[in-house]
Amino acid sequence: MNLTLIDWAIVAAVFVFIVASVMASKSLMRSVSDFLAAGRTGGRYLISLSQGTAALGAITIVGMLEMNFIAGFTLRWWEMLMTVVLVAISVSGWVLYRFRQTRCMTMAQFFEVRYSRSFRVFAGGLAFLSGIINFGIFPAVSARFFIHFCGLPATVSLFGLSVSTFALIMIVVIAVPLYFVLSGGQIAVMITDFLQGVFTNVVFIVIVVVLMLKIDWAHIFTALAMAPPDASLINPFRTGSTKDYNFWYFLIGMIGVIYGKLSWQGTQAYNASAKSAHEAKMGDVLMNWRNIPQWGLFLVFVPVVAYTFLHHPDYAGAAAGVRQTIAGVGNAALQSQLTVPIVLSRLLPVGLMGAFAAVMLAASIACHETYLHSWGAIFIQDVLQPLRRRPFESQQHIRALKWSIVGVAVFVFFFSLLFQQSEYIFLFFAVTGAIFAGGSGAVIIGGLYWKRGTTAAAWSSMLTGMVTAVGGIVIRQINPAFPINGQMFWGLAMASSLVVYVVVSLLTSRGRTFDMDRMLHRGKHAIAGETKIIDSVPVKGWKALGMGREFTPFDKVIYVATYAWTFSWFIIFAIGTILNLTGAVGTAPWMTFWKAYVDIYLVTSIIVILWFATGGFINLKAMIRQLKTMTRDHTDSGYIERK
Repeated sequence: MNLTLIDWAIVAAVFVFIVASVMASKSLMRSVSDFLAAGRTGGRYLISLSQGTAALGAITIVGMLEMNFIAGFTLRWWEMLMTVVLVAISVSGWVLYRFRQTRCMTMAQFFEVRYSRSFRVFAGGLAFLSGIINFGIFPAVSARFFIHFCGLPATVSLFGLSVSTFALIMIVVIAVPLYFVLSGGQIAVMITDFLQGVFTNVVFIVIVVVLMLKIDWAHIFTALAMAPPDASLINPFRTGSTKDYNFWYFLIGMIGVIYGKLSWQGTQAYNASAKSAHEAKMGDVLMNWRNIPQWGLFLVFVPVVAYTFLHHPDYAGAAAGVRQTIAGVGNAALQSQLTVPIVLSRLLPVGLMGAFAAVMLAASIACHETYLHSWGAIFIQDVLQPLRRRPFESQQHIRALKWSIVGVAVFVFFFSLLFQQSEYIFLFFAVTGAIFAGGSGAVIIGGLYWKRGTTAAAWSSMLTGMVTAVGGIVIRQINPAFPINGQMFWGLAMASSLVVYVVVSLLTSRGRTFDMDRMLHRGKHAIAGETKIIDSVPVKGWKALGMGREFTPFDKVIYVATYAWTFSWFIIFAIGTILNLTGAVGTAPWMTFWKAYVDIYLVTSIIVILWFATGGFINLKAMIRQLKTMTRDHTDSGYIERK
C-alpha cells in the first residue's frame, strides 16, 4: 500500500468535511426549482468554480494527464489560439446569455418552447442515452486510479468473502455522490463542488511546486529532447507523427467549442442556476481565469515531469520498477491512462500523497454527483414529464427525480463493471458525446439566433448527428485501429448536421418566422428583476467589446484584464508561429519559452486561487441567505402547458 496513516487521515478529513457541508445544506432545498437549479441563486464565482470542478472530475484529470503525457507541451501552444475563441465566446455571452433569458431549466425544455413537444421528448431521450453511455466509464476509471495510485490489493476479505476491490471502490464513488444529490439536489451539488474546487486548486499548486523542486528543468529538457523528431513534445511544429492528439485533434476541438456551446448536458443544471443572465455571462468569462491553475498549469506540467521520470537516464533504476507495474495493467488503453498516476505515486512525499488522493476523491464525487443529477433530471424533465397531461405535484416530482437518479447510478455501475475500454478517454468522450452534441449544436444555435429555423430542420439535424456518431462507435468497437478516430467522427457529425439544419430550414420555413422576443422575454415580454441596468448610456465605442448596460465598474475591469491576458498570449503565439514558418527554431529556445510559461502560470494561479476563493465564499453566503428567505414558486417545474 502506497499511502501512510497520515495520508489516509488527510483523505478521511476531507471526506468528513464534504459530508458535513451536505448535511448542513439539506434544509435549503424546498422546491423542484431548488432541486433542479438551486433556485436560480448562483453568483458568478460560485457558478464558475463549481462548474469547473464538476467538469474536471477524476476521469478528466486522468484523461488530461494521459493526453499531455503523449503530446507534451505542444498541444498547449495551439490552445493559445483556442483561448482567443473562448474569450470571444464568453464575453459575447454566445448561446449562454440567450439560453438563460429563456428561463428554461434544461436544454430540451428550450427545444419544446422553440420547436415542439415531440422533439423535446426525442432530444431529451437522445441526450439521456448519450450521457449515460459517456458517463458509463467514469466509475471504472476512478476505481482503477485509486487501486494503482494507492497500491490497493485486487481483492479484500469482507464478511469472510473475497470481494473485488475494483467493484467495491466503484460502489463507494457512486453511492457517496448519490447520497449527496438525493439530500439536496443542485444546491448540495453546487456547494460541495465549490468547496472541493477550492481545495483542489490549492493542492494542484503545491504539487507543481514540489515537483519543480524534485526534477529540475535540465532533466526535463534532456528527456523531452529525446522524443522522435516528428513527434516532438517541445516544438508544436514538429508533431506530424504524433498519433491522435495532434493539430487536427485541436482544430476539431476548437470548432466544437463554438458549435457545441451548451450542447453537452453533463453540467446542464449550471446553465440554469445563475441568478440572472448577466451573472451567467460573467461566470463564463471568469472561466478563462478559473482554468489557469488546472488546465493551464497542473495538467500540462505534471505529465511532462512523469515523462521525464520514465525517460531520463538518471531515473532509469526507479523507472524500471514503474514500467513493470504499468506493464501488468490490463490492455494498452488502461496502461496509457494509468501511467502518470503510477509515476506520481513514486514521486509525491507523505502527506502530499494523501492530499492528491483526497483531490481525486473530491473530483470524483464532484463530477459523479453532477452527472447523476444531470442525466437523472433530463430523463424526468424531458422524456417522462412532457408525456404527462398534467404536471407532477411538487413532492411527487422530487421523488420521481430521485428515483431516476438512482436508476442512472445502477446503470453506470454495471456499465463500468462490464464495458471493455479500447481507446483513449478523450476519444471515447468525443464519439459518445457526439450522439447528442453532434446534431444539437446546430439546433441550439439556430433556435436561439435564427428566426427561420424550423422544427423539420431540428429533427433532420439531430438524426444526422446521431447516425454519424453511432456509426463511429460501432466501427471503433469492431475495429479499434480504424483510421478515423472518435474526434474525427465528432467533426463529421458537426459538419453534416449544420449543413442539414440550414438547408432544411430554407426549404421548409416558407416565409414563416418565430417570435424570438417572446421566447427570450424581451420588450413587452420582459420579466421584472431579470435585467439590472447599471449604465443608461447606449452601448458604443469601447462598450461594444461586450461591456453592456448591465456592467458595473468592476465587471469592466474583469473584461479588460481578460482581454489583456488573452491577447498577450495570442501575440506571443502569432510571433512564434511566424518565426517557425519562416525558419527553423531549435529546441533550446522552445524550452526557454516553456519554462517561462510555467513560471508565469504558477504566479498567476496563486492570484486566481485567492481571488476566486474570496469571491466564491461571498457568493455562497449570499446564496444561502437568499434560499432561506425567498418565496418559492412551485409551478416553476419545467412543465409547459399544452395549448
